[in-house]
Amino acid sequence: MVVQLIPMQALGGALLLVGALLLVLVIAALLSAIEIVDAYEKRALTVFGEYRKLLEPGINFVPPFVSNTYAFDMRTQTLDVPRQEAITRDNSPVTADAVVYIKVMDAKKAFLQVDDYKRAVSNLAQTTLRAVLGDMELDDTLNKRQEINARIRQELDEPTDEWGIRVESVEVREVNPSKDVQRAMEQQTSAERKRRAMILEAQGERRSAVEKAEGDKQSEIIRAQGEKQSQILEAQGDSISTVLRARSAESMGERAIIDKGMETLGEIGQGESTTFVMPQELTSLVGRYGKHLSGSDVEADGQELESREFDDETRELIGLDDIAEIIGEIDQEAEMDVEAMEQEAQAIKEGQDTADISDPDEVIEQMDQDFQGQTDGGTGVPSDEAGDDPSSSD
Repeated sequence: MVVQLIPMQALGGALLLVGALLLVLVIAALLSAIEIVDAYEKRALTVFGEYRKLLEPGINFVPPFVSNTYAFDMRTQTLDVPRQEAITRDNSPVTADAVVYIKVMDAKKAFLQVDDYKRAVSNLAQTTLRAVLGDMELDDTLNKRQEINARIRQELDEPTDEWGIRVESVEVREVNPSKDVQRAMEQQTSAERKRRAMILEAQGERRSAVEKAEGDKQSEIIRAQGEKQSQILEAQGDSISTVLRARSAESMGERAIIDKGMETLGEIGQGESTTFVMPQELTSLVGRYGKHLSGSDVEADGQELESREFDDETRELIGLDDIAEIIGEIDQEAEMDVEAMEQEAQAIKEGQDTADISDPDEVIEQMDQDFQGQTDGGTGVPSDEAGDDPSSSD
């Protein structure tokens, strides 16, 4: 009986082991059959080494244990092109590096047509960069960055299209000549700057000299014009001064004759003789000024004594215009006083307050006093003497 139970236990253990193995195998098969693809990538599926299809993003079921997948990033990728040395067309050594932006457009071509598309694009970009720089001169490599970028991209487009890769952009980061060339370029730049500085300095000196000469010319012209005006004004002043001196001498001489004649008349009047001999100049002056001073002409043998009108200088000398002005002011004051009296009379007639109205007798008396004072002060001759007829005196 015991001998029969031992095989049964061994069989149960074997079945348990087989079940565990089957469970592990099922789990491994499920894990191998499920492929999870990210949203930004695609995967190439091969079964027994044969290409089957591209797995889309999400959960995909593949044959377990015999399938392989290869992931391709569908986003724009950046490839760093290492620094390259090149010789330009004018035999100047330069070094340059660049950045290439690529994107996988066809994952099947990228899987089947090229081994490693990233490395292939990078190597192709390196050789193309050296070739483009070798076809250009040194100055163009330093100044025409956009042209270099466009040519490299154009050279990369055709082969990368067969790989299912699109080159989106190429950017050359640095193009550096050798140290000797850089030193020579610095010396050339320094010499060019010195040359420009010398040209600017020479132009500034020339302009300064021109401006100074122009200023001196203008100054001389203005000085000459000033001297000319000064000479003209001086000559005019001398001529005016000469005329004024001549007129002053003439006026002073005539005044001296008058004064001397008046003194002579006074001395003659004090003498006892009744016959007098008078110079012709004195009789002419008496006839000339007597009419204006007395208001009447002296008659001899029934004929008027000839006399002349005063000129403007003589009238100003003896003050005739001042006398007329004073008399005019007196008439104006009298007219104003009459108007005031009329206004006061009208006020009294209308019954207004007469507290501030002056007495008519006082107004007339005040007018007489003002008239007397202005007459005495303006002419220096009392009113009764001014009205006497000079022809009545001997």
